[in-house]
Amino acid sequence: MTATIGVITFPGTLDDVDALRAVRLAGAEPKQLWHADDDLSGVDAVVVPGGFSYGDYLRSGAIAAQAPMMGAVVEAAKKGMPVLGICNGFQILTEAGLLPGALTRNQHLNFHCVDTYLEIANAETAWTSRFESGQKILVPAKHGEGRFQADKETVHQLEQEGRVVFRYTDNFNGSANAIAGVTNETGRVVGLMPHPEHAIEVLTGPSTDGLGLFESAIDAISKIGA
Repeated sequence: MTATIGVITFPGTLDDVDALRAVRLAGAEPKQLWHADDDLSGVDAVVVPGGFSYGDYLRSGAIAAQAPMMGAVVEAAKKGMPVLGICNGFQILTEAGLLPGALTRNQHLNFHCVDTYLEIANAETAWTSRFESGQKILVPAKHGEGRFQADKETVHQLEQEGRVVFRYTDNFNGSANAIAGVTNETGRVVGLMPHPEHAIEVLTGPSTDGLGLFESAIDAISKIGA
């Protein structure tokens, strides 16, 4: 049976259509989810995409984290559903308490729009099993508040438990330990600031490296259902 992966749309979301396309090209059935609903419609996994939900008022992702759909996502994640947060989606997952840390203003306070190489630090999550540890992937990044920060104890814990998933090779935004993405204790909830959904076709992206995240999720879903 074909896996179904939902993608949430909030007011201000920009990259939901790209994420839906990435899901389809990876071989899963895409399902659009609306922020004001609280029914996951039977999806097997969820992508919380990038953009500027609610205009980044209060803090990036703070209002979106309170949406009815996110309540459903939090409950599903606690039961083991794979969830991926991309850029603003990563910010939303931290605000919702699904991932540790916070995404703050980039060093020098500049918005960056660059193609960047990420190192795969953990290839055993639901979203990275198609990669190898130490492998480098090329994906676009576009954010003004993507500097990962956490207290020293939390950063140490993430490193010790292998929960750093992606690491910048250039660390252009000044993130702690060059962290570009992390996972929860189960390895099924992952967040990253760069955009794998923009690296799925040679015609429109710098590579096709991003497709591996969505293919990994399909593999994880098949194992969960087995």
